[in-house]
Amino acid sequence: MKFTLSWLKDHLETDATLDQITDALTDLGLEVEEVIDPAQSLGAFRIARVIEAVQHPDADRLRLCRVETWPTGPDGPSEEVQVVCGSPNARTGMRGVFAPVGTHVPGTGVDLKPGVIRGQASNGMLCSERELMLSDAHDGIIDLPDDAPLGARFIDYAGLNDPVIDIAITPNRPDALGVRGIARDLAARGIGTLKAQSIEPVEGRFASPVSVQIAPELKDKGCPLFAGRVIRGVKNGPSPDWLQKRLRAIGLRPISALVDITNFFTFDQNRPLHVFDADKVVGGLHIHPAKGGEEILALDDKTYRLEPGHMVISDESGIESIAGIMGGEHSGCTEETVNVFLESAYWDPITIAATGRALKINSDARYRFERGVDPAFTLDGLEMATRMVLDLCGGEASEVVADGAVPDTTRSYRFDPTRVHSLVGMDIPEGEQRDTLAALGFALSGDQASPPSWRPDILGAADLIEEIARVASLSKLQGKPLPRPQAGVARPILTPMQLRERAARRVLAGQGYNECVSYSFIDAASASAFGGGADAVRLENPISSEMTHMRPDLLPGLLQAAARNQARGASDLALFEVGPVFSGGEPGEQHIQAAGILVGATAPRDPFGSRRSVDLYDAKADAEAVLSAIGAPAKFQIHRKLPSWFHPGRAGVISLGPKLPLAVFGELHPKVIKAFDLKGPVVGFTVYVENPPLPKARKTTRQSLSISTLQPVERDYAFVLDAQVEALNVVNAAAGADKSLIAGVQVFDEFSGPKAEAQFGQGRKSLAISVRLQPVERTLTDEDIESISRKIIEKVEKATGGTLRG
Repeated sequence: MKFTLSWLKDHLETDATLDQITDALTDLGLEVEEVIDPAQSLGAFRIARVIEAVQHPDADRLRLCRVETWPTGPDGPSEEVQVVCGSPNARTGMRGVFAPVGTHVPGTGVDLKPGVIRGQASNGMLCSERELMLSDAHDGIIDLPDDAPLGARFIDYAGLNDPVIDIAITPNRPDALGVRGIARDLAARGIGTLKAQSIEPVEGRFASPVSVQIAPELKDKGCPLFAGRVIRGVKNGPSPDWLQKRLRAIGLRPISALVDITNFFTFDQNRPLHVFDADKVVGGLHIHPAKGGEEILALDDKTYRLEPGHMVISDESGIESIAGIMGGEHSGCTEETVNVFLESAYWDPITIAATGRALKINSDARYRFERGVDPAFTLDGLEMATRMVLDLCGGEASEVVADGAVPDTTRSYRFDPTRVHSLVGMDIPEGEQRDTLAALGFALSGDQASPPSWRPDILGAADLIEEIARVASLSKLQGKPLPRPQAGVARPILTPMQLRERAARRVLAGQGYNECVSYSFIDAASASAFGGGADAVRLENPISSEMTHMRPDLLPGLLQAAARNQARGASDLALFEVGPVFSGGEPGEQHIQAAGILVGATAPRDPFGSRRSVDLYDAKADAEAVLSAIGAPAKFQIHRKLPSWFHPGRAGVISLGPKLPLAVFGELHPKVIKAFDLKGPVVGFTVYVENPPLPKARKTTRQSLSISTLQPVERDYAFVLDAQVEALNVVNAAAGADKSLIAGVQVFDEFSGPKAEAQFGQGRKSLAISVRLQPVERTLTDEDIESISRKIIEKVEKATGGTLRG
């Protein structure tokens, strides 16, 4: 948002310096990005007199000029220099704008140096308006009146010494997209007084020949209010010099008085307007959704093809404007325009944003409407613009025609002065708090505060506190230690879930993973592939077609990040993310996950052969490490009721019982890997951070250490099983033979494949386990060991249908 200092002072009565104003703006949250001071770029250009201008002896199109200059100003001595000038209007006695040697000419980007042109010395330049970037005029040098003060700076004489301030506007502050809104903030801070703004309605002299009508389906949301009036007998010439200067200062090109007036109100009041050539409008104007397939040639000389639902303004001959975004070329105003229809409307921000994004149109009107303009100022803006049109272009105005009504934005929130200290930590007297809100336009009644219509971002009592603290200046906030209890130990600050998230991040970073922080929005196809994509999590106004749904899982974002890295030559990847996922759009349907993926190999190539492809056991180990870090129980089950995005034969689910999954790990499904355009093996895991039950309250005393002094015994068993039997079933069956003596069971060998089938039969394999027996009361005898062995064999054979290998 750009504006000049003099423009700001049209709304703000102040004696503050430029530095004081810019410091206050940044402190108020309207960060100043740049201050453009014309004195730095045009300060060296001074008014000079051409003593004599004669034909160049060796060039037909050049003039040889003797120029009298005043290098140090009108009170200093003058100097005479020779300048070779190519302008046809250079003449003896004229007064122009001179640039001495060493000056940077902004219009050409050249630093002037002494030179020789066709054998004649040239020291400096007589400048045109284009060379000073004042306009596109370049048919001659600037010709000043005879009373122009010789030696004076041209920017002082021409009124160009007006700094331009460029501020960054956050999306929640649409009121600051108008100079008056910025002035209001500064006045609330105490940097001057906001000038009163009178709005005098213009009496209509005749009935408007152009009627307006809003389609019923758009009145509730798309276009609640559309108003306008015809002004006939206007003269659409160039706008006044003051208006052209302001528009040029902020980077806009003056076009004509009518168009310049609408641009002025866009930046002055944050009130975009549009003018139609009334003689080109057939019948009335109708605001309605496009059917789809229509085309319109817009004012930017581009043709746009509309989609169903795009809001448009049409007359009886066809579409005349893309509502709230850009007008059409057909009904645009030209120098021949004598009758105009001046439009002022309120458009729904979401509808405008969706249409503008779909058509890829970036206009000042769209930028403001999609952030929210003041709906209550719709008719006032029409009256103010009408008055300026009559003042600058003449003519007479019709009665106002309108359809719809100003949307009701009234709302109030409880104002509690004590919350400023509890929320922000600042001590501000109640009277000062009330004065601040009143200066910002809030209506106060007892303990209720009603935001003004131009502040759609105020949505709760906490926002009132934010406004008070912002205007008082958060730079005055002093750091203070939190109060400590008089006795005892302070309660933990972090919740158990926050502690789990931190633990998951630390252990995964310690495992060598790189953390990713991706958007919570993903495309519809990825969301559907990972169990989401329902309308409940679809965004009404997505920022792009690739971010239409809330993510149902963290893995899609990690896979997309891995694909981008692979495309740039990174083949071996270890990525993780901890964050929220969404199963629905209601409270309680958001959950925390910790997910990671491994792509490629476990190590770089080396001469020792340590490099291998990642496999599901790598993912399992890392998932178990996360579960251990967040305090999940050490004993769990593994089953294969897998999500569809994991490989059905190379993945597993870690769970406590059949209905409480803790994590899922394994290879990703080949279709998923192909869909994300990844190469090489890809394994991953997802840990459901919230699912492990919280530990019970700790006992006040520690349990005594229980350790056996007796020698443990290990026995190995090999079973011939069906090839589809999982090793976990064998381990669980063996462990359950005698829970008091069996301390652990581990698989140490598997014999499968064609050779095993040749020995044991089709579809058979051999699986060997080692069982560790830990006596507690006495040393085990051979009979004890044989008894336990029989139990182990019986349990395994009963559970798996296998037999002990002979």
